[in-house]
Amino acid sequence: MAAGATAPTANEYISHHLVNLSVGDGFWRVHLDTLIMSGLIGVVVFGLMWLAGRRAKLVPGKFQAFVEIVVEMIDTQVRDTFHAKSELVTPLAITVFVWVFCMNAIDLIPVDFIPWIAEHVFHQQHWKAVPTTDPNATFAMSLTVFALIFVFNFRFKGVGGFLHEVLAAPFGIWLAPVNLALRIVEEFAKPISLALRLFGNMFAGEVLFILIALLAGAWVWSSPVASGVSMLAHVILSLGWGIFHILIITLQAFIFMMLTIVYLSMASESH
Repeated sequence: MAAGATAPTANEYISHHLVNLSVGDGFWRVHLDTLIMSGLIGVVVFGLMWLAGRRAKLVPGKFQAFVEIVVEMIDTQVRDTFHAKSELVTPLAITVFVWVFCMNAIDLIPVDFIPWIAEHVFHQQHWKAVPTTDPNATFAMSLTVFALIFVFNFRFKGVGGFLHEVLAAPFGIWLAPVNLALRIVEEFAKPISLALRLFGNMFAGEVLFILIALLAGAWVWSSPVASGVSMLAHVILSLGWGIFHILIITLQAFIFMMLTIVYLSMASESH
């Protein structure tokens, strides 16, 4: 934060960090920073996992062992939750957990670091580094799960079986309009809850990191004693919230993965 009259106010600082780099207008507005960051994270992370698989040894190294632990943990969750047979669910669950976790983990990088690189190296004034703080990203993932729910419904139940379940459950075929209305609400609640839960938790965490970062700027205009206290508070709060945030980003990735598995399991089973 620059000193002097050109230094931004707290509101300007917060607003600056919450604006996406985007092109286009209206419905066709595209957040370039979200696309670039999520794509870059995916290429790096899954590229490393691919290399670990290609170079797998009978006696695994540390990284191979870590990847195997993650894959085995997720595979266990799928086998315990998804009771039908599908070769898609386990790879999908691994992708969801690892990708969402790594996108969330960008929040642990100091809030000014990546925007500083974007501004001074790539000359971009705005840059939101955490893709999951953008509702467009979380809704895109949840809508993909939403589409897969219908694919699994038609695959395992057939068109007739799916329509019968929609119209007859839970109150019987004579109350088909009521059953249909309840089913519509239930189905549309799934992607909305998936997207908003992840977005809300990550956005709140990002805002809190920004507020903590503001404490570091107090030394510019405060007295020596006040500036020392503000810097100490900044360090303590950043460290404490960062440690706690590790639990949050892991839990949110795990919840998104588990709900995806549960929804696909429900779609593959009869009511």
